[in-house]
Amino acid sequence: MNAKPRRFPFVQLDVFSSQPFEGNSLAVFPDARGLSDQHMQAIAREMNLSETTFILPRDPATERERGVRVRIFTVQEELPFAGHPTLGTAFQLRGSSGVGEVALDLNVGKVPVRFEEAPGQPVFGEMTQMEPEFGPRHDRQAVARAAGLKDGDIDPSLPIQTVSTGVPFTMVPLRGLENIRALNVDLRGSAEYLERSGGKFFYFVTRQAVDTAARLHARMIFYNGEDPATGSAAGCAAAWMVANGVAKPDERVLIEQGLEMQRPSRIFVRASRRDDRVVNVRVGGNVVETIRGELFF
Repeated sequence: MNAKPRRFPFVQLDVFSSQPFEGNSLAVFPDARGLSDQHMQAIAREMNLSETTFILPRDPATERERGVRVRIFTVQEELPFAGHPTLGTAFQLRGSSGVGEVALDLNVGKVPVRFEEAPGQPVFGEMTQMEPEFGPRHDRQAVARAAGLKDGDIDPSLPIQTVSTGVPFTMVPLRGLENIRALNVDLRGSAEYLERSGGKFFYFVTRQAVDTAARLHARMIFYNGEDPATGSAAGCAAAWMVANGVAKPDERVLIEQGLEMQRPSRIFVRASRRDDRVVNVRVGGNVVETIRGELFF
């Protein structure tokens, strides 16, 4: 007799957008108890999105103290932290409860997400990321060679620097929209350089944006193609902007991403400065539900 298939409901959300079919898609499995690490990785490959999250419910007392246990997988690996999965999963956990805060227990630690509501406006969520760690600054010519950039693409007025708020990204400032739209990134050269220098991915940004309200226009190219919105990198960008005078301390500014993919994303970031240190990095946006389904095997 054939065994009865195991069934796991899931929800698909578009994160960093209030409009469906924009932003960065995320699959959330609300109850992943009973799934092995190998199952989670296989399911993430099957969903074929930037990330898939798995919620592992625990007793209420533990969740109040430590947060809701959540694991994040790309199509290739488990991540200690990622921005749009954290925000989207928090929205899913909040549901229609109206609570003001949801805390997630991620591999990187406890990450709170706070919610803001205004009449006639979609709910806005904002996560507080890990305190930023500033890594090395990089030589422009070396990065240009590694990433396959053309001479003159990189903006010389801002540093190339690795920053981490849970995942290390190397911030690469480009001169303008023409340069960032023409990106043809050398993935192998980038991976080899980043492995040597301690970064996970390059995050390409320019201060010239399509939306005049945006402070940065960004792109992130990685092994799964292009990412429509990278909340973890946006947190690094927030810290980098405050450190270099691109944004004022505690000023909430907009990063636009995903436009080249026809998946426009709106990522709002801010960071504080205390005793010559950048602290309190926050990344926020909207989330909209698009799909409900069931996976079985």
